[in-house]
Amino acid sequence: MKRQFPIVRMVTGDTAGKQIAGAAAAASALGLGALAAWDLTQKKHSILRNYPIAGHARFLLESIRPEIQQYFIERNWDGRPFNRDTRTTIYERAKGTHSEHAFGTEHDVDRAGYEALMHSNMPIPNPPRPPRVRIGGDECTQPYDISLLNVSAMSFGSLSNNAIRALNKGAALGGFAHDTGEGSISPYHREHGGDLIWELGTGYFGARTPEGEFSPEIFAEKAQDPQVKMVSLKLSQGAKPGIGGVLPGPKVTEEISEIRGIPVGQTCISPPGHTVFSTPIELLEFIRQMRELSGGKPAGFKLCIGSRTEFLSIVKAMVETKILPDFIIVDGSEGGTGAAPLEFEDNVGLPLTQGLMIVHNALVGAGLRKQIKVGASGKIATGTDIVKRLIQGADFTNSARAMMMAVGCIQAQACHTGKCPVGVATQDPRRARAIDVPTKADRVRNYHDGVVAEAVRLMASMGAAAPDELEPTMLRRNVSASESWSYARLYDWLKPGELLDDTPSEWADDWATARADTFSIPRGHSR
Repeated sequence: MKRQFPIVRMVTGDTAGKQIAGAAAAASALGLGALAAWDLTQKKHSILRNYPIAGHARFLLESIRPEIQQYFIERNWDGRPFNRDTRTTIYERAKGTHSEHAFGTEHDVDRAGYEALMHSNMPIPNPPRPPRVRIGGDECTQPYDISLLNVSAMSFGSLSNNAIRALNKGAALGGFAHDTGEGSISPYHREHGGDLIWELGTGYFGARTPEGEFSPEIFAEKAQDPQVKMVSLKLSQGAKPGIGGVLPGPKVTEEISEIRGIPVGQTCISPPGHTVFSTPIELLEFIRQMRELSGGKPAGFKLCIGSRTEFLSIVKAMVETKILPDFIIVDGSEGGTGAAPLEFEDNVGLPLTQGLMIVHNALVGAGLRKQIKVGASGKIATGTDIVKRLIQGADFTNSARAMMMAVGCIQAQACHTGKCPVGVATQDPRRARAIDVPTKADRVRNYHDGVVAEAVRLMASMGAAAPDELEPTMLRRNVSASESWSYARLYDWLKPGELLDDTPSEWADDWATARADTFSIPRGHSR
């Protein structure tokens, strides 16, 4: 009898297991039947009407397609917007680990469009400290010495509070500047005391009246804060040049309301253009006002270049009024931390190289280049990017997405959803808590220091101790598989004052059309 008990228990357990399995199978069959019935009768998805149940596999695979593409399919050198090699370099520099690459380049160095820096047979030792760039013209009483690389414009609201904290603390540790973006100066920008560039957009957030107009009194109070080192007016940005923004009412919390100066719970619309000026001369007068209100700090503007004639109108206004900005930041159309319509991201505005060349040469041609510093903002990630932009005409560079990666961004491209998996581009407190501010601040500082050090080492290998020793001949581009041209040959480089004295034929129509008193361009003229 004792031997029968285990047998009885085994039989009983096996029977119960079969009963449970049978019930589960019946429930599953019932559930699948109900799902199939719903699929066949619903009218929203055609694929489910023809392929009930099985059609759901398509939606599942589609939802994880970006991850599969990024982690298993794309090659090291061909991913977009940033390839795996670039992302890996950013992460390794941020962690302070090695960023070397073994066994030679993976790039096709013979393809058309490939670019290379020209080293010298007489390289020089690295300077003891990375060079800095002094910004501030004759009317500036508080000039600022800026790093070769800085944090580009990203607002609190688009980034989380902890991301802003980490970026600003990293800037404080590394001695570089942090652009606030147009969302105003938040408490998270101030918490660690990093140098700030206060950017003012068309909504005048943080310096506006209840009616949405610019308030000189509010602006002066905030701009004179010692933490603010420069003030910048945004005319346009690379991700979405020519359009404003809409902040839905439900997103206007009490915190956002206080920071931006807008009513709680009400939808806030940023107009596409500014209301404080309507002509190039008025633009420069407002820049001068910003400088005066800030207590003599450097004042300038940022834009993505569209019409060359319109920019030349601003240059003509400088020539006529003698009012000069202390700096101009050129944003490339390849920029994109902010969410934007695909049509604008892909098809509006000039890439950074072309825009930068226009701004640099226009200022040279008008005899103004030495008085105005030029910044380059758009897909700056490595030391090579910095050196290329300096050769193309910039004095300093700003980076947004690479700095986000230093904080932990994995290029999930979910910035606009509020569901950033690493807590960088979100306002969800649960997601934002993933960012440990002290750790990520160290990584931001490490990334900055590592990239600038590589830029300086590249320049030294080219025989240049400072940015002003770089020349267009030092950067070459393949125009075919068998021929390479330097930038000195690829582009027309104006001579100082050439637009004023003897305008080259390639610039003549645009220069003649440009007017200091209007941005309007007559029909039929070059843009």
